[in-house]
Amino acid sequence: MGFAARLTLGKLLALLAVLSLAAGMAIIFLVSATVRDQAVNDLARQEAQQTSMLVFQSLYSAMRKGWSRQEITGIKERLNETFPDMKINIYRGDVVARKFGVVAGEHAAIESDPVLKQALVGGQDALILINDNTARYLYPVLARQECLSCHTQSRVGAVHGVIDITYSIKNLKSSFGAVINTIVGYALIVMGVVFVLLYLLLHYLVVLPIANMLGVMRNVTANMDLSHRVGGSSWSLELKQLTDYFNHLLKTIQEYSIRLEELSVRDPLTGLYNRRKFQEFMQNEITRATRHDRGFSVIMIDLDDFKYINDTFGHPIGDMVLQQVTILFGVELRRADVLARLGGDEFAIILPETEVARGLQVANKLHQSLAEKTFELPVGKIRMTASFSMVSYPEDGKTAEEIYSAMDVVLYKAKTSGKNQVMTAGAEEDHGMMAIFKQGDILRRAVREDRIEAFLQPIVNVQTGGVMAYEVLGRIRDGDSVVPAEEFAEVAEDLGLAQELDREVFRRGLAHYALIVKSQPEIKLFFNLFPSSFKDIEWVRGIPELVRSSGVPCECVVLEITEREALPNLTQVGLVIEELRANNISVALDDFGSGFSSFMYLKYLAIDYVKIEGSFIRQIVADERDRIMVEHINSMAHQFGLKTVAEFVEDEVTAKIIAEIGVDYAQGYYYGHPALPE
Repeated sequence: MGFAARLTLGKLLALLAVLSLAAGMAIIFLVSATVRDQAVNDLARQEAQQTSMLVFQSLYSAMRKGWSRQEITGIKERLNETFPDMKINIYRGDVVARKFGVVAGEHAAIESDPVLKQALVGGQDALILINDNTARYLYPVLARQECLSCHTQSRVGAVHGVIDITYSIKNLKSSFGAVINTIVGYALIVMGVVFVLLYLLLHYLVVLPIANMLGVMRNVTANMDLSHRVGGSSWSLELKQLTDYFNHLLKTIQEYSIRLEELSVRDPLTGLYNRRKFQEFMQNEITRATRHDRGFSVIMIDLDDFKYINDTFGHPIGDMVLQQVTILFGVELRRADVLARLGGDEFAIILPETEVARGLQVANKLHQSLAEKTFELPVGKIRMTASFSMVSYPEDGKTAEEIYSAMDVVLYKAKTSGKNQVMTAGAEEDHGMMAIFKQGDILRRAVREDRIEAFLQPIVNVQTGGVMAYEVLGRIRDGDSVVPAEEFAEVAEDLGLAQELDREVFRRGLAHYALIVKSQPEIKLFFNLFPSSFKDIEWVRGIPELVRSSGVPCECVVLEITEREALPNLTQVGLVIEELRANNISVALDDFGSGFSSFMYLKYLAIDYVKIEGSFIRQIVADERDRIMVEHINSMAHQFGLKTVAEFVEDEVTAKIIAEIGVDYAQGYYYGHPALPE
């Protein structure tokens, strides 16, 4: 970090003040020296001019009286004696020298002094500083009209001589320097005072308020305490406004923070704790119960047929019911009990230090209070019932996951047993169901964490060996391992998660199409839906639009159905299949031959492919009866104009046999294992 990055505003102001003061002093010294030298030169010239005029007037008066050269020389010597610091010399011009004769040494002195010679020729005065303390002034004597009476051969303005005065300017410089220095000294003192005052004003009126604000910012950032405010007042309108706006900003952020914190732990409709906060309370209660070797109970409540109220009277009425139910439950609970709304029409209660029997009493009391309550609403009087599950720690679970699974299982049992009742976990089958619900939590987490993947297994042309399609198979990614569909299919069906998994696998499978179609333009995708997914007729009818919106041609998609999808409502399934085929989506009858009614579907369902049950293919090499079954299924399918697909082809011998039989397509480990497109 450089010096500039570490420079505070106070240091900056001090540095600017010092630099400005130093620059000002330097400028004053330079200017004062120049002014002093110029002033000394001007004063020296004026003084020399006055002295020269006096000397000239004295000499002129003497000459007018007819004094001789000796008398004039005497006057000059007396002047030199009178002014010991001054030396006066008189040099004559050519006109005077010719008339009165040459003075010894005068001509040599003039020739050796260029300045003197120039003054005698040009007639201009000159001031010469010989050194710091001595000056020389040359004053030319010019002829006047009255001078021509004696010097008849001269003219007005001609140089008749030069008065050369050399004198000391030490006292002049000292006197004037003292004045200048005094002025400069006072100026520097005033400037220093001004800079100090300016620094102090800026420091207290600007730096300190900003430093105060920075201190508040630092405390807010370090401690996340938004209650701090910038105090004090400022003479500066801008700084005062900055302080006011900053304090207002802190207040607004604090209010929003409090509101967001409330929203993060509270349900905005009922004011109860939400699921996230309930989970936190649950974990804390488990820790406390473990430390003190005590138990606690948990009640889960699901309102019966609440969807009917929303659909019949509207969501505002449903919200009013939830609010009144919240009030009802709150009245019956202790202050230490934790009541939360988990979402929708689900509530949960933690009863600290409450054993199983007491927890069951509370659940029965809440159940009875709700059953006897009549809610007065704008649409009239409404009565509500609910299903209650009551589980306890540590009897029904020692971890939060185990307790949640127990709650779900018991509530599921209460719902499927007729609703409007209180149930607890006790039977052995309940604990078995808990394992299923735990697997359900794993499935839900996999969907939530985007760990559902779609693997592809090739379906090849038996005669040519070329890949004509891929079957899309669901998988769950668990770290470095992959869980196949058969390990979670039954749990997904039992817990109603099948359709959600199918949607995800369908979406990912369609996304894979863009990767494989580049190298295999005529490729098809086979999707094997869960039986429960096929029961949602509207979703199945929406598959063609889903396929088109993903950019995949409908003719490249094949849906596989089994006897379980077709048997419950053969007529409706047949209509849906016809609708799908009208949108160019093909249909395959999967596991053909596994049920006694399989052959009936060839008569009543308009399908495109028959997938021969894999159990016939596995033993076709060793069991002649399996070969006969496959031959008859293949022949019958071809007579109906359908293509056949053999599953579970795992070796070369099996592949040769189905080729001899005339099966159209095959899939299995012999042709390729399920894998991602890449």
